[in-house]
Amino acid sequence: MEKYFDINEAGCSVRCKLYADDPRAVRHAVIYGHGFSGHKDTRAAEKFARYALSKFKGVGVLCFDLPCHGEDARKKLRLSDCDAYIDLVCRHAREALGAQTLSLYATSFGAYLQLRHIALFGSPYRRLVLRSPAVNMIDALTTTIMGEAELEKLRRGKDVLVGFDRKIRIGADFLEELRQQDIRSWEFYDYADDILILHGTKDEIISFDAVRDFADQNVIAFLPVENADHRFQDPRLLEKANIRAAAFMEL
Repeated sequence: MEKYFDINEAGCSVRCKLYADDPRAVRHAVIYGHGFSGHKDTRAAEKFARYALSKFKGVGVLCFDLPCHGEDARKKLRLSDCDAYIDLVCRHAREALGAQTLSLYATSFGAYLQLRHIALFGSPYRRLVLRSPAVNMIDALTTTIMGEAELEKLRRGKDVLVGFDRKIRIGADFLEELRQQDIRSWEFYDYADDILILHGTKDEIISFDAVRDFADQNVIAFLPVENADHRFQDPRLLEKANIRAAAFMEL
């Protein structure tokens, strides 16, 4: 079943969606993190949830809109708001759902946010699966997602709207945060054994080489997926990724 709800705490209103056969019997919660300008109703999240619920008991997949994404009401993207949302969702999974363990399945920008979050605050997750992680988020945003017109506006101190499914308002201060918190220069050895990275060899948004190098530098398990693009739009390749993700999480 699917259940929509909001977490209204600490001045935040986090729009959430839970996939679970029985919300009262969730023993293991998988937090799903969508990509830049994505949302909680993403096709990939639904596909994973359907697979996980059909194969394993006591599993819930908890999706949520990042700040400024989906149905969220915030107007301008800030990393501090993303931290607050991640904390609230994880706490809800433990306290309200009663999950005994948490795992993570995050993609692209959502994966960058979660890596940054565990580096700064520690990990609440037993296992983490990162698909097409934007480890070079600053490069992807400034060279692939945005054009010269948006960059020029930012240089003039103006906010810009960028993205795909929903346009996200960012300012030069957001880019500066990304530059200062470039996770490629951080160490993740303490969490490496609990992380699996899945990355398509034909990713057109996030550099395959950059992600492979990040995994190698941190001794993180790295699984190339032949012919997969950034969004894993081929259903067969997405299914393959979901099967590997669930197996790694030991659901």
